[in-house]
Amino acid sequence: MTKRTSAKYKIDRRMGENIWGRPKSPVNRREYGPGQHGQRRKGKMSDFGLQLRAKQKLKGYYGDLTEKQFRRIYAEAERVRGDTGENLIGLLERRLDAVIYRAKFVPTIFAARQFVNHGHVLVNGKRVNIPSYRVKEGDVIEVRERSKQLGLVLEAVGLAERDVPDYLDVDHSKMTATFTRTPSLADVPYAVMMEPNLVVEFYAMN
Repeated sequence: MTKRTSAKYKIDRRMGENIWGRPKSPVNRREYGPGQHGQRRKGKMSDFGLQLRAKQKLKGYYGDLTEKQFRRIYAEAERVRGDTGENLIGLLERRLDAVIYRAKFVPTIFAARQFVNHGHVLVNGKRVNIPSYRVKEGDVIEVRERSKQLGLVLEAVGLAERDVPDYLDVDHSKMTATFTRTPSLADVPYAVMMEPNLVVEFYAMN
């Protein structure tokens, strides 16, 4: 099992939820946490516990971002006018690795980060190899010509478990995606309920 796969499943088990909606998630078979004490009955979670869980779930969903990265994105969401929770989701969805994952060019968010890192992606015709690169409305993202026949690309396009959201205009025959608008929370096809409002509460209290 690769490190990425084990990380992905570890996050699922830690959260007790199949946060990417993957058919092979261990949570589909058992909902208790990892380790020998995983089956203990869970007590009622405190407000802090719920807020922390919401933050870990959102952070984990985007490839298990570091606390420093996530905190920086949150600080920016707070500075922008409007609802901080909605701003946070919009900023996370504008990451290049998230766009590559949403467009179904790769099967997982972890693969998306590596795919961008390895130089397989063009933005407006220029190669970009920074997963956290922020896409703007109207940007055209495409898979490089020589990368279009890679096994993981072909696998991702065929995945039935995920739909491409409507804020991306995707052409799988050309392997291009246009980022048409910044989404709100309601637009994002999360497999489980995300609660950015609790993330805002978490940072407000700590």
